[in-house]
Amino acid sequence: MTRILAYVGEAAASLWRNRARSLLTILGMVIGTSSIIAVFGISKATTSGISATFASFGSLGISVLVDNTQNYPDQAQIQYRDAATVATALGSLAEEVMPFWQRTYPVAIGNLRQYVPVVSNGGFHPDKLVMSEGRKIDRRDVASAARVCVMTAGLAKKLFGDSPALGRVLRINGNRFTVVGVYADMKGSFFNSLIGSDSLEIPYTAFHTMNPGPADQLFIYPAPSANPVEVIRIAKATLQHIHGPRAKYITQDNSAALGTFENVLNIVGTGLSAIGGVALVVAGIGIMNIMLVSVTERTREIGIRKSIGASRSDITLQFLMEALLLSLVGGGIGMALGLGITIGAASVISQKLGEILIPYLLIVSIAITFSIAVGMVFGMYPAVRAAKMDPIEALRS
Repeated sequence: MTRILAYVGEAAASLWRNRARSLLTILGMVIGTSSIIAVFGISKATTSGISATFASFGSLGISVLVDNTQNYPDQAQIQYRDAATVATALGSLAEEVMPFWQRTYPVAIGNLRQYVPVVSNGGFHPDKLVMSEGRKIDRRDVASAARVCVMTAGLAKKLFGDSPALGRVLRINGNRFTVVGVYADMKGSFFNSLIGSDSLEIPYTAFHTMNPGPADQLFIYPAPSANPVEVIRIAKATLQHIHGPRAKYITQDNSAALGTFENVLNIVGTGLSAIGGVALVVAGIGIMNIMLVSVTERTREIGIRKSIGASRSDITLQFLMEALLLSLVGGGIGMALGLGITIGAASVISQKLGEILIPYLLIVSIAITFSIAVGMVFGMYPAVRAAKMDPIEALRS
């Protein structure tokens, strides 16, 4: 260990003697490392924010919609009663089967009136969404077709201001509904725009009384042990048995689609990091170049060291330590700069996506690993070249 520390001291002294040249070489490592850290850190933070927010919705289920490209789409329309038939056919393979509607209806309270997206709810809640007031719609509300509703925090603010919304009565498309709950505000304007910052939920049975026509789609929530492919097959076969063998339906496993989306984000982040790695390779070439120059300039010094007993491993270690020191110093500064960029970008992204997670340990590990690897790989050739020099020829130079 004492020997290695001595080489570290020698390497630092040598680099300091040529500090302008060393600084320019280190700058390449700073740019390469910081670009990789920033791109990788931002992509990972963004992916974690999106995943965490979608995870709060729990199981996204399977959507079944009518294929409107078929010859007679009206004959394949999903009816209210189809949900019970499909649920019976699936049995224990499904936790819940429910029809789904979404319409924009006029919502009025007092003299205030505005059009709001209204969606159906089946009282099944795999999500982890938090309520700021009251409760969510439950199965009893669905069974009794209760005229109750739950709204988002944004809509509650518009309709009731700072007053409590719980227990208030409003009219949805002319029908009286009582507010039984308000969702807590979801941070992140991206997801507010995605799911709607102003919306209402009512039991799907109550929705059916207001809109007795076909459902927009069927939501199926498979049991944890069920195979989604088998669930889809049975659901489509049941609907075709009801509406005829020519009826065509589009199905979407929403949870699988989310997994694919996350994989795409990870691939994009890895690809962008690889592009940033080009700068790191250029920095490594710069280290190799400067070390070759150093070997040439110090040929006589190498000859003297060898003549007084320095082995090839001593010479190799000496020059390799200089390359590692250049790489580690540049990598450390680049890591700090990359982390700073990541944290700054994360604060901006969090306003769009909500709370996000920065993998600090992973980022530090990558920075250290890449710095050591660059120093070893690109510093090895100059170090070996120095070690192979003939001491007599070196002294003559």
